[in-house]
Amino acid sequence: MAMRARKKIHAPRRGLMSNNVNTFDEMWDVLASSLREIHTKNASSLSFEELYRKAYRIVLMGKCGDLYEQVKQLEGEWLGQEIQKRITASITSSLLLAKEPVDVKDQSNERRAAGEKFLSVLREAWEDHQLCMGMITDVLMYMDRVVTTEHRKPSIYVATMAIFRDCVIRSNVRSDSDSVVGDVLKDTVLFMIQLERAGHVIERPLIRHCIYMLEGLYETITEEESSKLYLTMFEPAFIETSRSFYRTEGQRILEMADAATFCKIASNRIAEERERCLYTLSTLTESKIKDVLDEELISRHIAEVVNLEGTGVRSMIDNDRVDVLASVYELNSRVDKKKTPLTLAVQKRIVEMGQEINASATSAQSAKPVEKETNGDKKSEKEKEKEKPMNQQTMSAIKWVDDILALKSKFDRIWKESFKQDQGMEGAMMNSFSEFINSNPRSSEYLSLFFDENLKKGIKGKTESEVDSLLDNGITLLRYVKDKDLFETYYKKHLSRRLLMKRSVSMDAERQMISKMKVEVGNQFTQRLESMFRDMTVSDDLTSSYKDHIKKTGDPDQKKVDLEINVLTSTMWPMEIMSNNKDGEVQLPCIFPKEIESTKQSFEQFYLSKHSGRKLSWQASMGTADIRATFQRSNGKVQRHELNVSTYAMVILVLFNDVPAGESLTYEEIQARTRIPNHDLIRNLQSLAVAPKTRVLKKEPMSKDVKPTDKFFFNHDFQSPFMKVRIGVVSGGANKVENQDQRKETEQKMNEERGASIEAAVVRIMKQRKKLVHSQLMNEVLSQLSGRFSPNINMVKKRIESLIDREYLERVAEEPPTYGYIA
Repeated sequence: MAMRARKKIHAPRRGLMSNNVNTFDEMWDVLASSLREIHTKNASSLSFEELYRKAYRIVLMGKCGDLYEQVKQLEGEWLGQEIQKRITASITSSLLLAKEPVDVKDQSNERRAAGEKFLSVLREAWEDHQLCMGMITDVLMYMDRVVTTEHRKPSIYVATMAIFRDCVIRSNVRSDSDSVVGDVLKDTVLFMIQLERAGHVIERPLIRHCIYMLEGLYETITEEESSKLYLTMFEPAFIETSRSFYRTEGQRILEMADAATFCKIASNRIAEERERCLYTLSTLTESKIKDVLDEELISRHIAEVVNLEGTGVRSMIDNDRVDVLASVYELNSRVDKKKTPLTLAVQKRIVEMGQEINASATSAQSAKPVEKETNGDKKSEKEKEKEKPMNQQTMSAIKWVDDILALKSKFDRIWKESFKQDQGMEGAMMNSFSEFINSNPRSSEYLSLFFDENLKKGIKGKTESEVDSLLDNGITLLRYVKDKDLFETYYKKHLSRRLLMKRSVSMDAERQMISKMKVEVGNQFTQRLESMFRDMTVSDDLTSSYKDHIKKTGDPDQKKVDLEINVLTSTMWPMEIMSNNKDGEVQLPCIFPKEIESTKQSFEQFYLSKHSGRKLSWQASMGTADIRATFQRSNGKVQRHELNVSTYAMVILVLFNDVPAGESLTYEEIQARTRIPNHDLIRNLQSLAVAPKTRVLKKEPMSKDVKPTDKFFFNHDFQSPFMKVRIGVVSGGANKVENQDQRKETEQKMNEERGASIEAAVVRIMKQRKKLVHSQLMNEVLSQLSGRFSPNINMVKKRIESLIDREYLERVAEEPPTYGYIA
């Protein structure tokens, strides 16, 4: 408000109180003359105490109201005759060309100079008026007190500010014109701002002083905040012209610049307008000009900027333009808390890049292998798929995970550096990763193979910390996988091979991995995996106890075979390991060599003596053996090697101890003497007789395929530079991507397990709720199972029907459909 600080009022000293009784007119003439001297800056010779005394006496005479009105009249005459003329004289024709600012490209130095001169004259008039009224108010201090308290009128300072408003700001520029000085002031300031927006340097302090004037003048004598001339006369025009400018500016930038340039210019404009409000105009306008910028410059164009072909968010992501993405985020955040255009663009690009990774993995899986026809036989597509090298399929699966981790790392950086770790953006990005990861039906299998590769022995070029970091990253991908039960199935299968074939980096690393999964997906998920580790620990203790038992008995026959045993809990390990039925073929017990059979029976007696009532089922397909082999070469030299082979391969090789040199065994004879299942026998014979570096047997005829009529000889001329030779099983010893038949079998088993889980969930819910509407039951079942897999609606319905048929549930005759629990 245009108020001055209230001072303590003192009565004039007695010595200065004249006994001469002057009339009001005489004393006013003296005061009026002195007030004019103050306005003309000749106040140095005046006695302000004498003037104060005269004003004091006038008030005591009861003429306070007359004095108040006379001062107002004098100020009105001074402002209207002297100041108004001075100001209008500074207004040249160039300032009256248009009420709206002209195009800055066509502006002349004349208008700019004229504007600065006009503003300077107006500023000087305002500052002089404030200074003079400050001095005059001091003289009339006693009058002010009486006027404001007894007469309920505004102070003389406030009253003369209103006079300045009416006699100067609202005065006509010309007698023949409707334009007033305030209009010229408004247009001139807007023109200067237009110049500055076009890149010119303007006199900010000069404009700022004129804005101070408008903030100090009010529409009403009561001086409410909302009645400031700045808010009523100038600001609406400023906001309107700014709106028009930025509407045009936004379109202009969009047409001539790329997305990055648009963001840079927009950010600069935002900073400029904020600075303009701080140092040129008023902070009262800051929020309003912000709304204009947000609406005209950002909201109208942000979606188009985000999706600009070749330079939009897609290009920024592809080229790692985290700085520009940060600008887009800032702009979008100003107008939309959800950042909808940016969020959708980022999500779309994540899914696109993810689908490219999926397509690459799919093409690698379906790539045709190099065809090698043997004996002119043409093979079916299914046979060709089975013959694809394991690495071609498995490495493409591992690459799929590596590519996703690289993509995740890329977007993690964008999220941290560009999106300020925005939780909403993080959730949207997670949803997009989940979308494309789960669109790959083999995602669970691929992720498990990735873990398998990094937990196996013999990882080249990676330190322990690097492997640990990779596993941590893989765990983060696990949270995106919806079918966690399917992942558990594959992980359990792959883990079993690592444990039983001793291919893990270390047991500590395996347990650490289980702990990480427990933190990520819960204790229920890892219970079976932990049971597998307990079996391995118990088996180590059992093996040690058995060896101590043999030493104590002193049985020389049992000392010939060094046995290491793994006793597995049948319900905790993968079915394909524990089952006696593989590929639809009933598996009869393998016929072991007599030395092995003796050791086998010895262990059974030892084990059952400690655990009566249990049953041991021997699974030779997962075992290994170290055997010493002597090769009597044709040149007379004897070569000995230690062979590491599968248990089945050991059984096959021991048969040749009783085969004279030069004689052979046919495939059918080997199968009859060992009862090794056909699929396992073929793979082991291929490893022993076909693989180039491990041909400890010779095959006739020599070919890649093994047929029932093939003959096998012991290869006395086998050579290897190594004393210890490891003979792996062809396509059997390593974890690999499933073929179509295996995939169908896994899906079938998975559906059976899921059906059981659905039934358990339904019974659990109904047992607690007793009676439930169909829709509520469906929702609760889906909610309970969503942590492990995404239940199929039709499967849930079928399982409910099955429970009704088996009288676990019953239909209740109500609307809508309702079920009841049968105790």
